[in-house]
Amino acid sequence: MENCCKPSLLFHILCLLVLTQMTSLVTAKDFLVFGPSDPIVATLGGEAILPCSVFPVMSVENMEELRWFRTRFSEAVFVYRDQEEQKEGQLPGYSQRTSLVKDQFHEGKAAVRIQNVQESDSGIYVCHFKQGHFHEEAILELKVAAMGSVPEVYIKGPEEGGVCVVCMTSGWYPEPQVHWRDSRGEDLPASSETLHEDAEGLFSTETSLVLRDSSVRNVTCSTFNPILGQEKAMAMVIPEPFFPQASPWKADISEILKMMQVLLLLTSCLLMRAHSARLRLQWKWSHFQLEKDESQMTKEDALRTASALREELDRRKAAYNRAWRKAHLYADWRKEHFQTWTFTLDPGSAHPTLVISQDRMRVTRKDTIVCLDGLFSVLGTKGISSGRYYWEVKLANGEGSKWILGVCREGVERKGFYFESPEKGFWTVGQSSCGYFAYVDRGRASLSIRQAPQSVGVFVDYDEGDISFYNMSDMSHIFSFHKASLSGTLLPYFRLMSGNVSMTVSSMACVSEGQEGEEGEKGEEQEEGKEGEETPFL
Repeated sequence: MENCCKPSLLFHILCLLVLTQMTSLVTAKDFLVFGPSDPIVATLGGEAILPCSVFPVMSVENMEELRWFRTRFSEAVFVYRDQEEQKEGQLPGYSQRTSLVKDQFHEGKAAVRIQNVQESDSGIYVCHFKQGHFHEEAILELKVAAMGSVPEVYIKGPEEGGVCVVCMTSGWYPEPQVHWRDSRGEDLPASSETLHEDAEGLFSTETSLVLRDSSVRNVTCSTFNPILGQEKAMAMVIPEPFFPQASPWKADISEILKMMQVLLLLTSCLLMRAHSARLRLQWKWSHFQLEKDESQMTKEDALRTASALREELDRRKAAYNRAWRKAHLYADWRKEHFQTWTFTLDPGSAHPTLVISQDRMRVTRKDTIVCLDGLFSVLGTKGISSGRYYWEVKLANGEGSKWILGVCREGVERKGFYFESPEKGFWTVGQSSCGYFAYVDRGRASLSIRQAPQSVGVFVDYDEGDISFYNMSDMSHIFSFHKASLSGTLLPYFRLMSGNVSMTVSSMACVSEGQEGEEGEKGEEQEEGKEGEETPFL
């Protein structure tokens, strides 16, 4: 027992000695300045926070000067002197994009926020704190990155004894890493790769793959951002007939088409001959009737051949439809595999500043003033624990509106300041001042939207762990959470952060349910207050 206590006692003595030396060092220099040890990562077009802190902890509100600069002290990114922001000496590129974060001044922490992050913002920064004749500095590193579009994969056609598959993607920074993989996850060598950089510094790639092995039927093209550590991927199933060595039916179809042409020519000749014979010789009527019957048999044979071809095409189309889970389809095609989910909004789960309509299908805000927490959310009344369902949400957006919608796990924490991410039980997309985003575990993934959505479709495949969002305005795919770790019950989730914005659940079945609930609960709503003004926020 005595021997076990000695190492612990020695450890505490060493810690006291280190603290004593640090205290004496700090006392001799007044204070030290520290920055984050790891690089700060920001998305292109988003915002970056460059924090610095002093030791020992003291308020920096009355400090003589706080300065952030790049390579030269005189060319500043941001200067805070005598409790005011100073424009003199500031680089022109940062004059309208920087601001000071003061909410932790009393804890000895200060930070500069850079908005609309650009490619040129990437690099080394120095924060310089000065009090009297004493000053200290710390070094920070900012890395800028951008997630591009989901890869678009298509079959180009036969090439060099195989089939050529092409993968295209755009909007990446820095240069992405593109990989082809088979169904077992093994890498496949690309045949060619083309890289292009646009005027904004974003990269787009076009990579091709030639498959000569007909046993490799499933391929995946993945694009990886080395800074964010995130990737986007698209899979494709290659039908067997696309491989030249496995397509004997092509020769058969060619022969059948030739036979059909010969038969059609023969039929035309017979009809013309029969017509001429009828005009010339009435006594040859019986012979003409026989030829007509033979012509009819020829037509029936041609129709049977065409019917067989249609059946073969239908079989191949059915094979494509069976692979719908592995492809991003348009919303109207995916609806064939999903059931409409009927629900209304739950006033008991709504924030007090939200207004729920009497039919419980529409939610708005009482005012458009921006609140610091912005946690104005409401849930649906019914949850999903199995199966495949979808619903649509109509949006009415004013200028500067910010919103989030999707699904969340029942019982998630919605108090205080929180961030919707899959690891916390949220699978959502939304709009902010910087554009459209999908909220993933590592932050926000920027989305490329062709047309501003007036209606968003939410598709939940609980058993497969797939949650997808579609722009119902142009029936295009927005974003998908693949192989999500789903458990428990999932509830529809709506959040109105700021601006003149409203959300309406769009479903005829939902409207009927909302009207029936309205008649049964009309008396209770009159006592609780108009449009849910006093509903508690869970």
